Amino acid sequence: AIDKAVKSAGGEDYESVRYEGYGPNGVAFMVDCLTDNRNRTAMLVRSTFTKRGGNLGTDGSVSYMFERKGSIVIPGEYDEETMMMTALDAGALDFESADGNYLITTDQNTFTTVRDALEAKGYVFETAEVTMIPQNYQTLTDEKQLMQIEKLLDGLEENDDVIDVYHNWESEDEE
Repeated sequence: AIDKAVKSAGGEDYESVRYEGYGPNGVAFMVDCLTDNRNRTAMLVRSTFTKRGGNLGTDGSVSYMFERKGSIVIPGEYDEETMMMTALDAGALDFESADGNYLITTDQNTFTTVRDALEAKGYVFETAEVTMIPQNYQTLTDEKQLMQIEKLLDGLEENDDVIDVYHNWESEDEE
């Protein structure tokens, strides 16, 4: 009775939940949510997948396709060689230049060390986060398939409980 009273007195109890599934054309999705009602969120996520041509999977059905890594994006206005040496010396796994930006990939455990080393040298980040990166990508070219995936992404992002959506879809333009 005391626990129930504490919760009703404003002590909302939120929990983190991850849902995994497949969208149209075999695109893998992982959906991270923060909710105060696990049943409601599961129903809404399942409904979104079903209405947009996908299906919700079980725990582990797609998570093996993703790796948790650090990702740092820095504008391409800096000297590439100097930045690359700083990042690699601090423990970065990979450094690449694409679309006018530098993308630095780190292990999740060395992310903070690499980020701090770059920050100490005065580099400004576009993004710096630990995220789920797919091991391989699913490329779609058909206009109908692209619209189905975009509708699923939009539907998931409209849900207030959804925090992050990870997928292995890559548009033809990104190749």
